[in-house]
Amino acid sequence: MWAAVPNWIRELVPLVILLAVVAFVIARLPRIQVGHSDAFRFRRVRNWLPVGLLYAFLYMGRYNLTVGKNEFSQMGLMTNLDFGLIFGIGTLVYGIAFIINGPLTDRYGGKAALLVGAAGSIVANLLMGLVTVEVLAGGPGPVTDALTVVGKPVFSALLGVQNFFRELLGFEAKVSEQSALLPSLAVCYAANMYFQSFGAVAIVKVNSSWFHVRERGVFGAIFGILISLGIYFAFDWNGKIVGHFPIQWIFFVPAVLLAVFFLACLVQVKNTPGEAGFEDFDTADASSGDEGPRKSALQVFRMMLSNKVIMTIALIEFCSGFLRQGFMHWGNIYAAQTGIADTFVPENWGLLLACAGILGGVFAGTISDHVFHSRRGPVAGVLYGMMIVGSLAMCLLIGNVLLMWMVIFLSLAVIGVHGMLSGTASMDFGGRRNAGIAVGIIDGFVYLGTAVMSFWYGWRLPRGEEAAEPGNWIEWPVWMVPIAILGFVLALRIWNAKPKPKSG
Repeated sequence: MWAAVPNWIRELVPLVILLAVVAFVIARLPRIQVGHSDAFRFRRVRNWLPVGLLYAFLYMGRYNLTVGKNEFSQMGLMTNLDFGLIFGIGTLVYGIAFIINGPLTDRYGGKAALLVGAAGSIVANLLMGLVTVEVLAGGPGPVTDALTVVGKPVFSALLGVQNFFRELLGFEAKVSEQSALLPSLAVCYAANMYFQSFGAVAIVKVNSSWFHVRERGVFGAIFGILISLGIYFAFDWNGKIVGHFPIQWIFFVPAVLLAVFFLACLVQVKNTPGEAGFEDFDTADASSGDEGPRKSALQVFRMMLSNKVIMTIALIEFCSGFLRQGFMHWGNIYAAQTGIADTFVPENWGLLLACAGILGGVFAGTISDHVFHSRRGPVAGVLYGMMIVGSLAMCLLIGNVLLMWMVIFLSLAVIGVHGMLSGTASMDFGGRRNAGIAVGIIDGFVYLGTAVMSFWYGWRLPRGEEAAEPGNWIEWPVWMVPIAILGFVLALRIWNAKPKPKSG
């Protein structure tokens, strides 16, 4: 039915839906009064908006590989197993990178970290585009050869480890190294993910000095909106690029957009209100009253790792990382490989994920500040309860077109959790002085969960002709159920947790 709708309407409807959702959400965002002037609020918008849009375009330059995967598959250049391996390596690098980038962000400031991350992602995306050009031209060429020399020893070792475990667990067929995109694309993507990891740390670090604890539930909603716009750019804009231009442009276009907002952040963004000509204020988070000498990175890591609340949040976000990318990445691939890609949900995948994320972020932020008195644990508990029910429903809906709508609903829940914990609780319990390391630990667990998901699903989900039969995808939702239950139980452990300022 949707396929019969004229093209101009199919192009217009998603944009109207997105604008309507954003307008509704902005109009309904509650305002918490903590004494800020209108001038301060206006300058704060000028600060977080370019940061947020740069962060959103980082998403576009991160998940372009996911969108290009189906096109690469049709060209015979990438299997599900290849994608799981490349994306798994990248997300593993992303998670580990926080150990380095969190302390660097705390030391040199969120703005510097954001600019370094954007610059590195620009270069990595340009290299991925060049590798694609060379391979499509019958390569490898000089760029591909150079990257292969750099990355092949490590990549071959990883393949050996993976093949060992596949044989140990009784899985069929070893991973092939014959794809022209491997290992050069894996090296580029790993580098891209290293620099991408600055983004999440930087956006929280910058905003930790601009938002009071009582406002941060609402900021969690804003954070969810920005994540969701990034998902929209990543899936729908990249999808349109693939549909109208050669595939290498899904790497080149995000690089250009990142360069534009790199310049905008360079000019507009300030780390603190004091740098922008306003008075710095007490944010009432875990750093409140801590005016002593700055602790070393090792001391802060020890402090965070011994903090039961921080580590419980990190474990919850491990579950979020597994589930979030399990929904977003494999949902799109499931639709393409089971022959339902021309229905409404898959055709507007990025848009609907964006709308779900926006509504999930606003729901989470609103009930956090207005129902649970700025506590974040109850919000995670409510949303994980929704994910348990939804994951069980997915098991019953395999092969039914309603499955895709259920995935959108579950994306609403998991993006709400991610924005509330990584974007808000990390500021609360890490404090503005140590927000970088706190986000680094928490988001590191997010992408550790994503890496586990990517490797596992890359091994377990059907390939080739088997992937065309929906019933063969039953393991996709089955593995989500225990992860959702674990996240729910962990959320109950921090139900009453709130930050304790040192100033009393």
